[in-house]
Amino acid sequence: MNQKFDTDVLIVGGGPAGLAAAIAARQRGFDVLVADSAVPPIDKACGEGLMPDCRDALADLGVSLDGCETAKFSGIRFIGRQHSVAARFPRGEGLGIRRIHLHSALLESAARLGVKMQWGTRVTFAEGTAVLAGESRIRWRWMIGADGENSQVRKWAGLGRGRQYDRRIGLRRHYSIAPWSDCVEVYWGEEGQAYVTPVAGDRVCVALISRQSTDFDSGLAAFPELAHRLRNSNAGRVKGSVTASRRLKSVYRGNVALIGDASGSVDAVTGEGMAMSFRQAIALSDALVADNLALYQAAHSRIARLPGWMSRGMLLMDKSSLLRRRTIRALASDPGLFAQLLSLHVGELRPAAFLGRGVLELGWQMLRA
Repeated sequence: MNQKFDTDVLIVGGGPAGLAAAIAARQRGFDVLVADSAVPPIDKACGEGLMPDCRDALADLGVSLDGCETAKFSGIRFIGRQHSVAARFPRGEGLGIRRIHLHSALLESAARLGVKMQWGTRVTFAEGTAVLAGESRIRWRWMIGADGENSQVRKWAGLGRGRQYDRRIGLRRHYSIAPWSDCVEVYWGEEGQAYVTPVAGDRVCVALISRQSTDFDSGLAAFPELAHRLRNSNAGRVKGSVTASRRLKSVYRGNVALIGDASGSVDAVTGEGMAMSFRQAIALSDALVADNLALYQAAHSRIARLPGWMSRGMLLMDKSSLLRRRTIRALASDPGLFAQLLSLHVGELRPAAFLGRGVLELGWQMLRA
């Protein structure tokens, strides 16, 4: 570490994205400090499912979930009013894990690598390369904003230019019931979606995503089949969050970079937010080694491209009942198409391979639906 600095890398925000960035940077030999006003374990409303590609990214970071309470799932099922369709992952399995358990695993990995952490510490920004974290003045070589959707680092660094495509509300609740499916189930309704993810042998996570602000029970009632299945199960407390689709003009300026939701986001309907953060963390560490954050900008754009396309497509389904019905009916009539889309989604099928025959087949099936 250069003696002009107290730390090579200051990371503002100690959620999964911030800890992943800390782990990746520390693995490359940098001195890293994480500061967050919250105290672990940090929880957030989300679907709590890790796709196979997300598990791969975690493995690349050297993070093990062995010993954590988890549940495996082998695919995804879309459930509409009249039709449903399911597909298995082309390779590997997904993993359901409660957010607090995932955060604890990341925290343990960071601590084992020697990442310094200051919890319960409010960070304010000063001139030049100094930050007041609590009562300490920190001089940093690089600052990484991992402070979420309402990032103060983004605002301070003047990186707020961009476009917000959509904004919805997510609610999460755990139910004490054995998973009834080896797939993550996605129920599609007029008001939004309900996700069911197995997270333990005796527990499922139910996440509701909607454009309207509502209480959980009212939102669940919009999915009668699911509500009936859960009616006698013990329910945990409800936790909520905002899910947005945002794209920024730039994710870095000078020696400041953004990661995770602070750097732009896709709607939670994709289930890709966590995987994107982990891949961004690896790309950012590469850019730090090269002392060239422009490399991170290019990698960030590549990482966000496919999830962005998938997010916009599924949000169109959310907004149009006609498109939603026709799409689910078309996929149900040709499950192989859904399998191709899932392969595309988890990075096992190149977009060019689907954009030819796959798009034509889907269009034809929708015309017939």
